[in-house]
Amino acid sequence: MPFSLLDVPRRYALALIAALSLAACGGGGGDGSPPPPPPPVPEAKPTRAEAGRFLAQASMGPTSAEIDRVVALGYGGWIDAQLALPATSHLAHWDTRHAALPPIDPGSHARQELLFESFWKQAVTGEDQLRQRVVWALSQIFVISMTDDTVGGNSRALAAWLDMLGDKGLGTYRELLGSVSRHPMMGTYLSHLRNQKADARTGRVPDENYAREVMQLFSIGLVELNEDGSARLSNGNPIDTYDSADISGMARVFTGWSWACPDWPDNNCFSQGSVGGVSDPDRTFKPMQGYPQYHSTEEKRFLGATITAQTVSNPEASLAVALDTLANHPNVGPFIGRQLIQRLVTSNPSPAYVRDISRVWADNGRGIRGDLKAVVRAILLHPEARAPATDTSGKLREPVLRLAALLRAFDYRSDTGWWRVGNTDNPGTALGQSPMRSPSVFNFYRPGYVAPGTASAARGLAAPELQLAHETSAAGLVNYLRDAVAQGVGVSNTLGSVTRRDIQADFSAELALATDPAALVDHVFTRLLPHTTVSAELRSDIVAAVGSIALPTSGSTATALRNRVNTALLLTLVSAEFQVQR
Repeated sequence: MPFSLLDVPRRYALALIAALSLAACGGGGGDGSPPPPPPPVPEAKPTRAEAGRFLAQASMGPTSAEIDRVVALGYGGWIDAQLALPATSHLAHWDTRHAALPPIDPGSHARQELLFESFWKQAVTGEDQLRQRVVWALSQIFVISMTDDTVGGNSRALAAWLDMLGDKGLGTYRELLGSVSRHPMMGTYLSHLRNQKADARTGRVPDENYAREVMQLFSIGLVELNEDGSARLSNGNPIDTYDSADISGMARVFTGWSWACPDWPDNNCFSQGSVGGVSDPDRTFKPMQGYPQYHSTEEKRFLGATITAQTVSNPEASLAVALDTLANHPNVGPFIGRQLIQRLVTSNPSPAYVRDISRVWADNGRGIRGDLKAVVRAILLHPEARAPATDTSGKLREPVLRLAALLRAFDYRSDTGWWRVGNTDNPGTALGQSPMRSPSVFNFYRPGYVAPGTASAARGLAAPELQLAHETSAAGLVNYLRDAVAQGVGVSNTLGSVTRRDIQADFSAELALATDPAALVDHVFTRLLPHTTVSAELRSDIVAAVGSIALPTSGSTATALRNRVNTALLLTLVSAEFQVQR
């Protein structure tokens, strides 16, 4: 018989719901004053616990082998080794899989499964774990989503988008912003692809959607910021970074951009991306081209910059001025840098932490602004990231990272080799979160979200990931993780005479310990909580729950032993110690 949550203490079955009131998702004080400076980063070789905590921030989940590497190389050495690794292409995976499947329109929404496969394969098995974690973070800042019908029908282009984030996301911010702005799927999602100049005769004005979001979400935010991320004030009020005139001026920049096409700037290329009905199959991810005949020749004013009226329009020149203006704005370092800290390390970085990252953003030490490799390194090596955890440091692990941590910790493998996890949107039966399927351009959760009625809210702490948590998702995630342990993950396959879920773990080592509940639980803790000091109470409760599953005195003990393993894993997975990345 598979084990049931009714067989274990109720407190664990409801652990995810209880997490809604955790005050363990932040850092810094609640009175607005900066905390005292943290101790310097120790130069000594990290312990295994310290290495595990570092990997919880810098990878998709710690493994025993990766912990050994961090211990051997040190934090900086591991980062250097990671940055030297080549990237694996999501687009190559998509193309290989599509070619091997029965014929279907490449634009079918059914092909989203191929993107999920590649995401999970690289997240769980990829050697370039730092890149995987950074791409996951960036995909939640520079958001496009397959919940949009047109974007969802171009999952091949989304694979190329992830490749772009993996490349430009470890280059400079200016390069990344340029690639984001010219990507056809961003142009589709935020409607600046085929955006046209104003026409007084028809009353047409340029679409302002991307012009607004590139400022609000992808660069400078809504209010002017100090270096430490605090709002600049005038007469006690925050100062807006832009107004409607800035949006209108920026919108003119994003006119005349459309499909890459061999016969550019033919009008058919602008409207259809094809000439004579023949289009480039890669047009959905080749950088958009500027079509002068559709680009605004009006004066463009925004954020203190002016592009004078042109008798011959030049979309490339206009775009360069706009992107340079955004990339050099003093808000970008604290605005984007703080969000990267949140995605990697802690939901509530101190003002000093944000200030230090803003300074690295402004100058990497070699006169380069927006060097994202240097920024990521500084975030992970900052004293606030490496200092011992406190009761207010860290962040709630979102569902995708919880599953990734489980799959990596126990070396799950795909029967088919394709990692067929599938769509995990449903909060009642799955994770309530799928890669590249946020509900809007504002991501799955807002960076400043404060969960109403919680202890963290009472202390003025943001807990972004709690925006995904509610009674349905809490119970659904417990059940999903229960099945992931007991039955495996993903779509079922029939291989020979066996039908089972595609992604499975070999629990031989755990089964060998299952006759000794304490030894089994300690072993599970070393896999799932290598970076956490586990309370005696938690250990005692889980050992008691595992020991309560009696082993038969005669006949096979296989089922009872497996139920003990399942119980030890599930109760650890739903504990606050696992849910919160300290």
